[in-house]
Amino acid sequence: MKKKDLLFIMQILFIICLFIIPFTRKFIEESTNLYPYIMGFIKTAILATTGELLASRILNKSYFSKKGYILRFIIWGFLGMGFVLMFNVYAKGVVDSINNHLLPNLDTNQVIKNIYQAFMISLIMNLTFAPAFMLLHRVTDTYIDLGEGNLKKIFKVRLKEVSNNINWKNYFEFIVLKTIPFFWIPAHTITFLLPENYRVLMAGILSIALGLILSIAKIKSKQTQKI
Repeated sequence: MKKKDLLFIMQILFIICLFIIPFTRKFIEESTNLYPYIMGFIKTAILATTGELLASRILNKSYFSKKGYILRFIIWGFLGMGFVLMFNVYAKGVVDSINNHLLPNLDTNQVIKNIYQAFMISLIMNLTFAPAFMLLHRVTDTYIDLGEGNLKKIFKVRLKEVSNNINWKNYFEFIVLKTIPFFWIPAHTITFLLPENYRVLMAGILSIALGLILSIAKIKSKQTQKI
């Protein structure tokens, strides 16, 4: 095991400990309630970037095989702020729609009702918000790649160049048609079964998987284009 691998494992264990130790977990929960956008930025930026680094290590044998990690970190943070808003919008909106009979309302025991509501929130969110979000991430990531992580070069990159460098087949066949139905809908169903304070924690954990999945998809896309 290389020194960098050991440091990376220690980083993962440190993050896990923050969520396990009662004092730090309580601090995170209270901070999330008081400053939801700031905490959404911090948690998503750190955890999703960790997923990207892990994907890079697995597929390219190096944690820093790409350029512009600071920019990627910042973008993940802003996307995390979007998560905070969208989680609230979809959770309350879907439940309100069910209660007002705009969506089917299951008249059954509370356990099944909770599972149904969580599933509907996840289903609607992932069929509407998720594809647009993942495309936005693909676009911003491609800008950084084409600009080699340099802001001056990035501003010179045209949208047409970005579009031409995106593997649309991979985006639709893998990201949309595979990860959404087989991973994200079930994963977020579990998320919305949790109490509201713990949903953000779950979302943070899933951010590692999100960064990992999107990075693997992008790297595979590039490998396919080279063949």
